[in-house]
Amino acid sequence: MKLAIFLAAVAAALLYLVTLYNALVNLKHQLTQSWANIDVILKQRHDELPKLVEVCRQYAAFEQETLTQVMAARGAVADSARARDPEALGAAEGRLHGLIGQLYAVAEAYPALQADQQFAQLSERITQLEEALADRRELYNEAVKLHNARIEQFPDLFLARLFHFPPARPLRFAAAETRDVDMQALFARR
Repeated sequence: MKLAIFLAAVAAALLYLVTLYNALVNLKHQLTQSWANIDVILKQRHDELPKLVEVCRQYAAFEQETLTQVMAARGAVADSARARDPEALGAAEGRLHGLIGQLYAVAEAYPALQADQQFAQLSERITQLEEALADRRELYNEAVKLHNARIEQFPDLFLARLFHFPPARPLRFAAAETRDVDMQALFARR
């Protein structure tokens, strides 16, 4: 009888540990999926930005420096996304977001460009992608929060350490890179 109770207790403890381990694995995969969702939106925007830049280039007087900066920032976002580096991606995203705003602000000075249907469609598509990216970033950061909280909680932390579940890093943007575009300063440069 005592042996049966002992074996039942051991089986229950093992079942509990397996359940904890599976929960940690599930959170790890949610994190991976959340990052992949961000990657999909980044890829879509990565494909749309050159089209927008090309439409702007067709207007000979359009500010070349802004276009060059947008394309360089686009490359930095792609590089940091491939490296799966949330800090670098956050910084690159902030820079690109600001430059896209700057691109739209500069485009305001070109009525023909504003009237261009392709420009309008691409602008709308990129705006939609920006909104989707913000949503995906929020979901990713929520997955990071759940993962990190779980690997720090007792008794999960023992399994997390034993099986090397490292903490995840949230995707953040620096305040300076997310502030509104200074429209007066952009138009003053012209």
